[in-house]
Amino acid sequence: MKKNFLICICLLAIPLLLTACASAVEPSEAYKDETPEQIYQHGKVALQDKSYSEAIKRFEALDVQYPFGIETESAQLYLIYAYYMKDEYTMAVAAADRFIRLHPTNSHVDYAYYMRGLSDYYQNMGVIERLFNVDLAARDLTQMQKSYRDFDELVSRFPNSHYTPPAHQYMIYMRNMMANHELQVAQYYYNRNAYVAAANRASDVVMHYQGAGAVVDALKLMMQSYHQLGMTKLEQDTRLILQYNFI
Repeated sequence: MKKNFLICICLLAIPLLLTACASAVEPSEAYKDETPEQIYQHGKVALQDKSYSEAIKRFEALDVQYPFGIETESAQLYLIYAYYMKDEYTMAVAAADRFIRLHPTNSHVDYAYYMRGLSDYYQNMGVIERLFNVDLAARDLTQMQKSYRDFDELVSRFPNSHYTPPAHQYMIYMRNMMANHELQVAQYYYNRNAYVAAANRASDVVMHYQGAGAVVDALKLMMQSYHQLGMTKLEQDTRLILQYNFI
């Protein structure tokens, strides 16, 4: 009886699978009965209605079927945004990279740089980090460092862009996070009596993240490390730097 029941389930599942396969239409085949203008306009409407999956399908179809169409270049920009809003950050980065490569002189290419930075930034954050106040400095910051470079390129290439001020604010925030991360590593070494490693890591914070809030604590940790190592001259020099600049 149990065997027959399983067979029935399998038979019922086959039509569902066939329906799913039939609905997965390739971009090259989708909306073939519509003009490029119709695909584009309906994609924009889907975007406004927050129907991001539908918008993605339409803009992908337009890109594949009419790669040199009038609307296609703008559709590629909308596609970046649609991926981003759907939390498909890897796809958003890939779409932004592609747009930058294909259209380096486009008047809106700065937007692609900005969205690439945002997508790389949020790719570093899981659902828990987005919903709750989690200390990002305790995480692996490889993706955040990539986002920082993305924004830095935007600021360098387009200093007068509308997106440069918010990009710069993100850079300040991420720089502080990276400095805090390095300080936590230095403190980790210090807590395990690895004083040379602690002093060196704290010194990196002072050298590479000037202006960050973590610099004061890094100098204090350097003093403590030098004290434990019996390096009196370096401890005194660090104290003078701390007193002269921050006290």
